Amino acid sequence: MINWDFIVGHLNYWLFIILMMTGLYIVVARGNLVKKIVGLNIFQTSVFMFYISIGKVTGGTAPIYPVNRQGDIEYDPTIIYSNPLPHVLILTAIVVGIATTSLALALIIRIREEYDTIEEEDILRIEREMSAQDNKEHGSAMGGRA
Repeated sequence: MINWDFIVGHLNYWLFIILMMTGLYIVVARGNLVKKIVGLNIFQTSVFMFYISIGKVTGGTAPIYPVNRQGDIEYDPTIIYSNPLPHVLILTAIVVGIATTSLALALIIRIREEYDTIEEEDILRIEREMSAQDNKEHGSAMGGRA
């Protein structure tokens, strides 16, 4: 029997899993390098959303202790605070993700200039042809000895 309360209660996790698997599928199934970068970004965004969602505490407030007029911290153990660590880590991860995406797109531009394509199969075919040509030239330069 299906436990619908469990499924609906964890709906955000199911959506993150679907989004993550969509990104992974795009990376694996597509040969276009730009589409692979888009898939990686979708995957990365799903991880960001997951971490941000687990940082939310129901009924929690911002993790800032109240200060009285004398400047003393008034700690109240009955107050529930949200966890700020996942949010801070995600801010750093977003910056790293942007830098990584920028580098990947710059590399794709260089690959396009060199191979005149951004399709993975075409690049591998060109590499095999260049390798075969180099082996043939190297063999003839050695006097027929390989």
